[in-house]
Amino acid sequence: MQEAIELYTDGAASGNPGPGGFGVVLKFKQHRREISGGFRLTTNNRMELLAVIVGLESVTSKDLPVKIFSDSKYVVDAINQNWIYGWKKTGFKNKANVDLWQRFLLIYDRNRHTFTWVKGHASNVENNRCDQLAVEAYKKGGLQTDFGYESTKGGLMD
Repeated sequence: MQEAIELYTDGAASGNPGPGGFGVVLKFKQHRREISGGFRLTTNNRMELLAVIVGLESVTSKDLPVKIFSDSKYVVDAINQNWIYGWKKTGFKNKANVDLWQRFLLIYDRNRHTFTWVKGHASNVENNRCDQLAVEAYKKGGLQTDFGYESTKGGLMD
């Protein structure tokens, strides 16, 4: 069996909406990479999804399988229950985070990427590390603007 890249992700927001961040841990054999980012105004669901996107965009190998671990039922169920394809067929009508879902679909390979839900704030060391990275990211100064969120204020948000 081919070895897989492990991708752990988490998103957080202080208030919903509020300042938020994402955390990513990528692991393959003896290699490890941590990635995080923070935004001045966003939502938890956006940060959960953005963590997956940034993680997948950071994978340089296009051949290896990627096992994605997330504590977000929103993200994991959208993929594993195939909701995303129904949303795409309807042009994401009445759905939140369209900009991020469209970005996700550009990099998602259903034959290579698998999603596993993990219980948040529990015994998964890497998920806990991702949560720590996400919280640290939004507590830092110099937060980015989540243009996808702020440009739709008053419209569909999660």
